[in-house]
Amino acid sequence: MGRLGRDETGSSAVEFVLILVPMVLLTIGAINLSLMVYTVANLNYAAEDAARCNAVKKTTCTNAATTNTYGRGRYKGPGVPTFTATNPACGSRVVGTVPYVFTTGLTSTTFTLSSQACYPAT
Repeated sequence: MGRLGRDETGSSAVEFVLILVPMVLLTIGAINLSLMVYTVANLNYAAEDAARCNAVKKTTCTNAATTNTYGRGRYKGPGVPTFTATNPACGSRVVGTVPYVFTTGLTSTTFTLSSQACYPAT
């Protein structure tokens, strides 16, 4: 074997390039997963507050449209949510949904995240 076969200069750079792409994709995926968890928590909060508004604050949340507007005002995550209010046996039930685009760097997938709240809780 000649001198060229024993030369190891630059091997660290080649190994770094090979590991860089998977590490970047994993990092982007972890950030997106964290943002998705934040979105679900924020949607839960907004649905609970909209259900309470629909049950208690009759001057603010007078119908389904005003409850939807109130819930959207309480939501601070990505996307535009929709809040649907009904009045089942539990008092006031609000279901909030929001589309979420999960991007990994290679693909993008849209999920519909959903949360429901009942006030007063039974």
